[in-house]
Amino acid sequence: MGRFRAIDAALIGAMAALLSACAEGAPEDALTAAGDDPAARAQAVLSLHSRPVEDHADDELRKPANVLAFIDVKPGMKVFEMEAGAGYYTELLSPLVGPRGEVVMHNPEPFDAFLGDAVAKRVEGLDNVRVLKSDFDELEAGDASMDVVTWILGPHDLYYEPGGESLGDADAAFAEVMRILKPGGVFVVLDHAATPGSPPSTGGTVHRIDPGLVLEWASEAGFMLAGESDVLRNPQDNYDANIFEPEVRRKTDRFLYKFKKPE
Repeated sequence: MGRFRAIDAALIGAMAALLSACAEGAPEDALTAAGDDPAARAQAVLSLHSRPVEDHADDELRKPANVLAFIDVKPGMKVFEMEAGAGYYTELLSPLVGPRGEVVMHNPEPFDAFLGDAVAKRVEGLDNVRVLKSDFDELEAGDASMDVVTWILGPHDLYYEPGGESLGDADAAFAEVMRILKPGGVFVVLDHAATPGSPPSTGGTVHRIDPGLVLEWASEAGFMLAGESDVLRNPQDNYDANIFEPEVRRKTDRFLYKFKKPE
């Protein structure tokens, strides 16, 4: 019994140190206390008091601790965040890569109409974040320059045409991701699921995409499927509902894939 009490005391002490570092909002201290464990690092960065209140309010339904642990971003990595939106994940990726890393916060230029000054506000104080505006098939990054590319809640927008203009071709977009990733680099895709067999046009109507299409595009671009998480799956979803309808908002069936570029 004494040995188990000693182990319990050590675990409690380690957690107390982690919580203390997080409470003080010191990213490096909190992440150092978390060690190399992806789940502990994700939890540490979520606890930073510098995060906006509205971000914390979204955590329960978006499950960022699970998503970040799945991505497994390390210090010093270069992360290209496709369709970052207002930067919910940018705020988390920035301390995870640390001062030696880089996050590219990307959005298509037409998104300015509804993002307003949200991006400018988000990047204040995030010195390792670069803002980029471009279509999905024109990513401003060097060949084999990125360790990780994320596309969170986004591939369906290949078939969303604000102002009647396409935001990029699907095959070309996935080829661009392949181009900018280092050999062995990781491409993580999360999106709202449409009914299997649905046409790509659902991306522009109900803002959903058939997961099979994403698997197909990734395979054709040369990616290998390296992992899948069901943490955001919801088989009770109404697949005919627009993702912005109150009945399904933040509660859709969402698939999460990890692809790898061959080494």
